[in-house]
Amino acid sequence: MKHPFRRALAAVLLWSAAQAGFAQVPRSVMLEELTWTEVRDAQQAGKTTIIIPIGGTEQSGPGIALGKHNARAAWLAQKIAERLGDALVAPVVAYVPEGAVSPPQGHMKFPGTITIPDAAFEATLVSAAQSFAAHGFRNVVFLGDHGGYQSDLKRVVAQLDKAWAGKPLRAVLPAAYYQASSDGFAAMLRKQGFRDDEIGTHAGLADTSLQLAVAPRMVRLETLQHGPKLGAVDGVFGGDPRRSSAALGQAGVDAIVARTVEAIRQATAGR
Repeated sequence: MKHPFRRALAAVLLWSAAQAGFAQVPRSVMLEELTWTEVRDAQQAGKTTIIIPIGGTEQSGPGIALGKHNARAAWLAQKIAERLGDALVAPVVAYVPEGAVSPPQGHMKFPGTITIPDAAFEATLVSAAQSFAAHGFRNVVFLGDHGGYQSDLKRVVAQLDKAWAGKPLRAVLPAAYYQASSDGFAAMLRKQGFRDDEIGTHAGLADTSLQLAVAPRMVRLETLQHGPKLGAVDGVFGGDPRRSSAALGQAGVDAIVARTVEAIRQATAGR
């Protein structure tokens, strides 16, 4: 039987270890995983850039789950923020313009897709950016994972630039992010011998490979590989996902992260 003093000492040591664990500064760059005091401390330590990842809830054929853009935007934003070293990542914007409701157009023809008006989308982003500026962030970076609202993002950045003229604030829309994930990745795949009718523009080989590298649980790969060639009626536009792989997607992911980090650093240099 242990001596009472030893038992008391052991209890004190366990309590101290527990308190030390609680006192550790989280390494996460994800805003939602931090307390407000941890965000404050992170800012004081030099994290003055906030990244707003923008996804979308839309169909991507029968082989990819509806949250494709949300998962991808969050994952890429985290990697980009970690590489930058001075950034945190805001919650993903999952509600975006996806087309008309009545009658349904575009992706809205498929169950599960969610759309909102452009004006509501843009107002949400402006308000989010203003919130972060009020809390001391100096660079607000928008990463849009979907092509359908790129024009909205340009209008938002223009509006913020006008409102922030003369202030130590900057809205950033790095063109490299979407370019690297669309035309840039398609060019990489062509060099490896893949055809345009495989690569596709939506839910084809390129799209599916990127998702396999980021969130493989969201891809029904076995169903795709053993199923028939899919088309627009299935929600797959201009491509064929059957030869998709995580290895192909990883090359695209690496390029997206590297090029976006470089673009953000150039846009925020000296600020």
